[in-house]
Amino acid sequence: MSAQILDGKAIAAELRDSIRQEVDNQVSQGNARPGLAVILVGEDPASQVYVRNKKIACEKAGFNDVSEVLPADTSEEDVLALIDKLNADETVHGIIVQLPAPDHIDPEKIIERIDPKKDVDGFHPYNVGRLATRMPTMAPCTPHGVMTMLAKTGIPIRGLDAVVVGASNIVGVPQLLELLNERATVTVCHSATKNLAEKVGQADLVVVGVGIPEMVKGDWIKPGAIVIDVGINRMDDGRLVGDVEYDVAKERASWITPVPGGVGPMTIATLLENTMKAAYRK
Repeated sequence: MSAQILDGKAIAAELRDSIRQEVDNQVSQGNARPGLAVILVGEDPASQVYVRNKKIACEKAGFNDVSEVLPADTSEEDVLALIDKLNADETVHGIIVQLPAPDHIDPEKIIERIDPKKDVDGFHPYNVGRLATRMPTMAPCTPHGVMTMLAKTGIPIRGLDAVVVGASNIVGVPQLLELLNERATVTVCHSATKNLAEKVGQADLVVVGVGIPEMVKGDWIKPGAIVIDVGINRMDDGRLVGDVEYDVAKERASWITPVPGGVGPMTIATLLENTMKAAYRK
């Protein structure tokens, strides 16, 4: 039996609709519209697409979009000065700097300069620390979006054996924390992991985000497991594929995310959710 599909587009659309309703309600009471500033330095094509998609999502959610596109040779000092300006702007509730940035800009310095209350990407060490201590405020968007999707399965996370493949600060580590907070038993696998196929094969829930096309083979998946594929890779023939061998995995899993149309839309929807929370927290 084929797996049920976790349709990220549909779930994200539901979340965006609820955000729009809340924003309209808040504005009708005299409160401000959420303002989101996306800073893009340079002309990276993939980043341009992401920023354009975020701009469209802001408009649909009723947000004020105050994005800034800077030349690739913009100095690190000028980017930091812009962040300081946005930190002080009360009409701006969320700030993100689209990564990767040009080589002369230190991403850690950029992330730490953003006011944690406006860090709607959830990457600031303060926000990651709060997630680690079970006091989350701004949770990283992709892992939290995954948790929203998992809730749609109706399957309790508590007690599941989960394997996260990939240990990045953007996905793997915060996904570990999110799952731990829901009382799953979590193993994180990475490039030094031995017997990866065996570990994946024991998991009730598999989350993969490594950026390697179809690295996790479909026949590794335990029958009935939930499979969340965070990866998206463009092949030489133009196809978009995930980090999991989808066609085989879907015949073994109980639930699976497609690529595209799975986790990707949830990341942007969760970014909007974080921005709305930042705007109306007080």
